[in-house]
Amino acid sequence: GKVYAVDIAKTFVDHTVMSCRVRGLKNVDGIVCTQDDVNLPDNSIDLAFVCATFHHFEFPLKSMKSIRRALRPGGKVVVIDFERIEGKSSDWILGHVRAGKEVFQAETEASGFELEEEITGFLKENYILRFRISGKK
Repeated sequence: GKVYAVDIAKTFVDHTVMSCRVRGLKNVDGIVCTQDDVNLPDNSIDLAFVCATFHHFEFPLKSMKSIRRALRPGGKVVVIDFERIEGKSSDWILGHVRAGKEVFQAETEASGFELEEEITGFLKENYILRFRISGKK
């Protein structure tokens, strides 16, 4: 299948694609996105994997709606990000991550997704949420 490496920083995209090519992976294409759009074609992906970057989204509703447009029917989104809990999370996380899991979940749901599963017991400082497309847009 096809894999899209999407980031707002061209240097990150180029590095990821180059690293894949060195390892013989030829099915990875790089996409430089904008602050509010992943720049993927409509109905082009089955899964969006957002790992430790949701907290950087400046326009989370627009960004997630662009992911929704890119997903094929039945598509999924997996979000992994840092647990941000006062008194528990590190100072780095508290100062770096803009909000906690509940806010990110609400933003994702407001963008046309519904929570399918929270995967627990796997990561120490992070959570994993899996969403499916909901009936609302």
